[in-house]
Amino acid sequence: MPGTAILVSLGVLQLLSALPNRVDALTPDAFLRVPYELPAILLILLVSPPRWRPLTCRLLAAATGAAVALKLADMAAHAALGRPFDPVLDLHLAAAGWDLLVGAIGMGRALLAAAAVAAVLAGAVAATHRALGVLARALPAPSAGGSHRVAWAGAAALLLAGAALRPPVDGASAGGLVYDRTGGAIAGLADLRSLRDEAVSDAFADVADGRLLSGLAGRDVLLVFVESYGRSAIEDPRYTATVGPALDAFETAVAARGLAIRSGWLTAPMVGGQSWLAHGSVLSGLWIDSQQRYDSLVAGEPRSLVRDFGRAGWRTVAAMPAITAPWPEGSRFGFDRIYVADDFGYRGAPFNWVTMPDQFTLAAFDRLELAAADRPPVMATMALISSHAPWTPVAPLLDWASVGDGTVFTPHAAVGDPPEVVWRDPERVRHQYALAVAYSLRTLAAYVEAYGRDEMVLILLGDHQPAPLITGAGASRDVPVHIVAAASVAEAAAGPWDWVPAARPGDVRPRRMDAFRERLLRAFTPPATPPAAPIRPETLSQFAPGGRHNTVRN
Repeated sequence: MPGTAILVSLGVLQLLSALPNRVDALTPDAFLRVPYELPAILLILLVSPPRWRPLTCRLLAAATGAAVALKLADMAAHAALGRPFDPVLDLHLAAAGWDLLVGAIGMGRALLAAAAVAAVLAGAVAATHRALGVLARALPAPSAGGSHRVAWAGAAALLLAGAALRPPVDGASAGGLVYDRTGGAIAGLADLRSLRDEAVSDAFADVADGRLLSGLAGRDVLLVFVESYGRSAIEDPRYTATVGPALDAFETAVAARGLAIRSGWLTAPMVGGQSWLAHGSVLSGLWIDSQQRYDSLVAGEPRSLVRDFGRAGWRTVAAMPAITAPWPEGSRFGFDRIYVADDFGYRGAPFNWVTMPDQFTLAAFDRLELAAADRPPVMATMALISSHAPWTPVAPLLDWASVGDGTVFTPHAAVGDPPEVVWRDPERVRHQYALAVAYSLRTLAAYVEAYGRDEMVLILLGDHQPAPLITGAGASRDVPVHIVAAASVAEAAAGPWDWVPAARPGDVRPRRMDAFRERLLRAFTPPATPPAAPIRPETLSQFAPGGRHNTVRN
């Protein structure tokens, strides 16, 4: 067997086995490290009888292809969500991910990208099978003796020693990936048991309905999640020049209405996507950091701020303009009414993935829920989605009287370069992100100017940080939270968390999203009045005729 073919075969196996699972780890050094799989493959072939080696080669090639597929999926998940891919829990994201990819780069390029991935996987399997076949024919049979067999065993031992001295980078070892995923699945089962224990413990379950949240009686409470509005939007120098003035405008609008603002940081359970995990964490007061936890949460009827406000007499509403398919889990939170995309009455053109601009969402919600004179107070959970990728085009802010049925936005839905052009340049993507967040903040400022009042409590927060493409590696998971209300209400809501009376939270200590429900309930649920002490018989006797408290004094 020619030595060149053997060296090339070993090189192919080295490259595929040493492939990392993150884009930022794709360095020459990563491919110069010896993966543990390479000596293992040699030893497996060496001990396999010749008649079994063709089947062994096919199985090893399939396993290598599966490992490469998992690593490519990890690369995509790290880039979009800042975490590895979960083969079980993330499969349901495939359709949404495909729609977002098509919206960002166009159907043609998305199909080419999918074809390229398929070709890479097929090529990896074919190249691995061919390389293994070369080695299988070169290796002596297990029954053979002599120096030839000893030499191959020595080569495998040297490779194993090399792997021990310079181990592969994190995420390159297929065995390590399988170990991590298996360990994660086992830990996930224990985590679900922990979640169930946490869910049944609720300090406010027995609070009387009339006392619960009575400190907010008569006020509309709007819990508004702003898509991808993270700490980086406020503090990253690449975005402050664009987002900063919009944040100033928001603070100015609040003051102009005679309202107060308190701002802080909340830590989200994820980055880049899966906004429903943030919604679930805030509403339930439980840490929902995985799809598994979310599915367990909505399998029943979880405790939630929605049910808390409902018990206390509020009409509870969800305003979800991004929902275009059935959303059965939404009803699990206890909403009286759920508005999805088709319910808002929008007749304009969509802005790519964004079904309607934030201004229309707010105007429609006010028309549908808040305009009536004779109604109970409303507690609404709302998602504003104009700052969702692909961040182009960005809608203009119009006069509220001209919003109508939204057709006025249609000419603006095709302005500027389409996503497939913008997304060729990461710097342009980042610029569009800043413009989209600034639009959402300016829209909220205009909403406060037009509709803000003392009887409204606006709780505005980001759902998560955007993808690492926008934040860079190592960014926090913190998002801003702003409470806009009458001064006494804003101060009570911030309470011991020391949130600042400004739109920029500064150095305030972050709190986890799951702590917010308890903070709100404690701030506006007065303590129970202790029962009156029983009156003792001897006390009553003092008021009887002739008693000392019944004596007539001159």
